[in-house]
Amino acid sequence: MMRDGDTIVALSSGAVPSGVAVVRLSGPAAGAVLSAMLGALPKPRHLTLAPIAIGGELLDRGLVAWFPAPHSFTGEDCAELQVHGSPAVIRGLLRALTALPGVRLADAGEFTRRAFENGKLDLTEVEGLGDLIEAETEGQRMQAIARFSGQLSAQLEGWRDRLLDLRAELEAQLDFSDEGDVGELSADFRPALTVLSQEIHVAIDSVARGRIVREGLRVALAGPPNAGKSSLLNALARSDVAIVTDEPGTTRDVREVAIDLGGQLVILLDMAGLRDTDSKAEAEGVRRARREIAEADLVLWLISPDVPAAGFEEEPAAPMWRVATKADLGPAQPDSEFAVSARTGEGLPALVERLRNFANTVTAGEPPLVSRERDLSALKGAAAALREAERQLAEPEIAAEALREAAYALERLLGRMDAETVLDRLFSAFCIGK
Repeated sequence: MMRDGDTIVALSSGAVPSGVAVVRLSGPAAGAVLSAMLGALPKPRHLTLAPIAIGGELLDRGLVAWFPAPHSFTGEDCAELQVHGSPAVIRGLLRALTALPGVRLADAGEFTRRAFENGKLDLTEVEGLGDLIEAETEGQRMQAIARFSGQLSAQLEGWRDRLLDLRAELEAQLDFSDEGDVGELSADFRPALTVLSQEIHVAIDSVARGRIVREGLRVALAGPPNAGKSSLLNALARSDVAIVTDEPGTTRDVREVAIDLGGQLVILLDMAGLRDTDSKAEAEGVRRARREIAEADLVLWLISPDVPAAGFEEEPAAPMWRVATKADLGPAQPDSEFAVSARTGEGLPALVERLRNFANTVTAGEPPLVSRERDLSALKGAAAALREAERQLAEPEIAAEALREAAYALERLLGRMDAETVLDRLFSAFCIGK
């Protein structure tokens, strides 16, 4: 993606037309471009009102900011142009800039990629920035800003420094075992190793909660065909997003609808009714439904007065609430926790309030900094290496190697040892201009 020597340019604000648009440049030619445009470089990190002219053509009048390296987002010379957000202005500006020698349009995520390559951000901070751009709820915003601001990086660096101290003590035994002033391991060596391992396990245990904040609480609407799953989905989403008929088997695929409940993202899953069927298409829908139920954070098992009662063959690992639907047709079954009617709205406020409270309980406290599968894999690797080190303390060579593996696992999480393909995949998910 990144080609040395290029200066990149892109629209870094939202889609035009808009009141103001921001065009960003980064690279060795940024200063020359800005100087030619204004006649001289403006004062660094100050906004300057100036005519925006390239090659003698006046394109607009706007605010200009100059960020000389290394004190910029990318670590390179950078410039930002705040202009009027009309499509004509942006097209003309980008066309004129990319006609200059050494200037080209940026690839997706290339500004952030350069910030990473130049040591301005580590990989966890990059991921936090991506999450912040995509955040839709207050919980997601809080989690993303904490990660982007380096809180996870600081925690990982602290663990890594402690690992280096422990390794130094072990390797001193190996290298200077014949010296009189190097004896047995200190009395607090094993306790320090245990405490570090416990802290990493606490982080591992928080990944599931962090995932819920970042990706949403997955709530499966399950039950037999015609139990009212699609109707309840439409009522909770306040939109006709699902087709509703009285024909069994109407829903054959999993439909996801995101709603914001008090700042928490909740993903409602409408799916095929569970039953035996000769239809291959419906059978595949049932298989997918069972998979979603197994992976859900909460299952609402729907019971309807006009549909034969059905049970769930295997209790899901997640909590399950029994919800009596179509309350306008008759009394709810005695073993149900809620009675609701999508037609009249009866019981829906109570169900929504319970869902909100459940989501808040699951994500209570400060949003966890770890929330990705990559986080979990690296932390589990570090934890396994620490367990091996504790087991092998009688063999300092093996224990020291295990501590080195634990430190490497944390460095991979920071992005210091990631393969190029992993980086390409991450940055390609960013928008152009970021």
